[in-house]
Amino acid sequence: MSTLDSLPPLREVIATYGLSAKKSLGQNFLLDLNLTASIARLVGDLHNSDIFEVGAGPGGLTRALLALGARKVLAVEKDRRFIPALEQIRSVYSHRLEVACADALEVSPTMFLRSPIKIVANLPYNIGTRLFVNWLESSDWPPAWASMTLMFQREVAERIVAQPGSKAYGRLSILSQWRCDTHIVKIVPPKAFSPTPRVASAIVSVYPLSEPRYPAELAALTELVRLAFRHRRKMLSTTLKNLPLELPKDLLCAGIQPTQRPEEVTLEQYCKLATFLQCRSAFIWKTSAP
Repeated sequence: MSTLDSLPPLREVIATYGLSAKKSLGQNFLLDLNLTASIARLVGDLHNSDIFEVGAGPGGLTRALLALGARKVLAVEKDRRFIPALEQIRSVYSHRLEVACADALEVSPTMFLRSPIKIVANLPYNIGTRLFVNWLESSDWPPAWASMTLMFQREVAERIVAQPGSKAYGRLSILSQWRCDTHIVKIVPPKAFSPTPRVASAIVSVYPLSEPRYPAELAALTELVRLAFRHRRKMLSTTLKNLPLELPKDLLCAGIQPTQRPEEVTLEQYCKLATFLQCRSAFIWKTSAP
């Protein structure tokens, strides 16, 4: 581990600073440095990349990223109890590590890091999906980040990569796959964490496409999918009846049968329908303007 060998074991760090995981913040710690190193390797070559790490905690993954040669790491941790432990790492690699006690939703990586930027995170269980969707729905595309390597509860990870027809397929699948290539690259068992969660976790690699897979407006697609999956067992002709669409005509033109349910519709079909929604909405706004 290079000069990072001079740092104490994570369990000792936790004991020294009196740290404990807070359930209210969705915290679970990875204390095995061999495991954090294997996760860091999944990010790919680090030597020419800056890393935006979210939820650094006591710094296990931070140490691994630095040891494997990350050009720079911005470690963001909202819980200020962990800042002294991260500052201890910074004392060893001050020129390559910057620590920010902040909410990741309010931090712009481009203010601190230079391209290419890779997002790496053992995401807190309680806000992981919210953070991920926030990155997916960036108004600028391609985004500032070159890749994301993210740990979620396994159930959430399976929703990200799910295909039509599966129970896991839904809003998260569509938003993810519309703009990105997504793959589950590692399963992490509960026993790897302290405290031990009830469920397994999974690491998902996410690479942005230069353009979305199919034409659609972000606002129209997100609203369409939100309403469609709000009642996933109902037919689309029912769940979408309050949108400014011509039903069932627009459904049929998008290749969708009015009796189909949300999980039976492909990404391409949702994008076609979102295009119709955008056109209808623009027309209504134009005709209703004073």
